[in-house]
Amino acid sequence: MLKIRTLALGLYQTNCYLLFRDGQDECIVIDPGYEAQTILQEAARQNKRICAILLTHGHFDHVGAVKEIAQETSCAVYLCAEDTAMPEQMTSGKLFYTHAISDGDTLCLAGLCVHVMHTPGHTPGSVCFLIENALFSGDTLFALSCGRTDLPGGSWETLTRSLARLRNLCAPYDVYPGHGESTTLDEEKQNNPYLR
Repeated sequence: MLKIRTLALGLYQTNCYLLFRDGQDECIVIDPGYEAQTILQEAARQNKRICAILLTHGHFDHVGAVKEIAQETSCAVYLCAEDTAMPEQMTSGKLFYTHAISDGDTLCLAGLCVHVMHTPGHTPGSVCFLIENALFSGDTLFALSCGRTDLPGGSWETLTRSLARLRNLCAPYDVYPGHGESTTLDEEKQNNPYLR
């Protein structure tokens, strides 16, 4: 069974997620934006070794702790490389990653199957991760809202197409966004004006 630990970290209260399965020694981290030691301590508390970092996009508040965690754990770091085109003031310097990911990729990590869905608009390389019944939406989709598009690399027209892809998903996913409370895809389809 998929276990999810949520840490809201830093000035922007960015959601960092630790994912693992009972009986597995490893875990995955999604969007470690701040407080690397807090994330490492939580992994240790769960008796898990971090084997991979997954990045929904390259904004500084989602990637700030990547290098420190990767240095301490030697884990892989997965990013859609289209985000490397963003200005470095948006990413706090050159983005660090070890593996580029693309739409339709499936990753097998820590006993979990991770399906990659490219959902650009907030940034050129924004992705969502589908893992069992969970959708990790980064800054593409929030509870009753969606990501902003007024920053460099953003595009409202592109984001609306990405949101339409999410709306067309049929499974009853629980949604874990980059900021704010978790929700469900059914709830968003019914009440989120950007998914109607």
